[in-house]
Amino acid sequence: MEVNIFGVVLILLIVIAAWLIWTYNRFIRHKNNVREAWSGIDVQLKRRHNLIPNVIEAVKGYMGHEQGTLDSLTRLRTGTDTGESVSKIAQHESDLSRAIGGILAVAEGYPDLKANAGFLDLQQKLHETEEQVQLARRYYNGTVRDWNVLVESFPSNLIAGIFRFQLAEFFEIELATERTLPKVDF
Repeated sequence: MEVNIFGVVLILLIVIAAWLIWTYNRFIRHKNNVREAWSGIDVQLKRRHNLIPNVIEAVKGYMGHEQGTLDSLTRLRTGTDTGESVSKIAQHESDLSRAIGGILAVAEGYPDLKANAGFLDLQQKLHETEEQVQLARRYYNGTVRDWNVLVESFPSNLIAGIFRFQLAEFFEIELATERTLPKVDF
């Protein structure tokens, strides 16, 4: 039985081409998953940013002498640009979370504010929004993990190198509702 070298080479080239196409399509699918996951975070961050002016207005009348804290929160709310890197956005959102946490902590000292139905509703909406940010962050980081594994794993890293697919950044953020306030017992 004679081995047909041309047939073996042709079959080998077809297998390699099929693998290249399949691997490239996996990259495209994962890249689109990362983009979709980031858009989920973006939607929740915008929702969160839209709640902040309402929180500021709700506490402004009660916390007149805390104007610096309110001004800081207002300034931080307007400070992000969607063209920034994931790490810069995460740092900015963490700073914003600390400012929100500061407002919520200061609000603890105002019994009338804590009893205000409007403020309690805003606080609940903020908490729900931050839970949604957390869920979106987990989904995004999961898709980034899958993408990064694909970029770094052999043999798909060969395709990543050819098409210049880069590692994606994880999104780490400290949310105001994750911060625990100190408990004071009298």
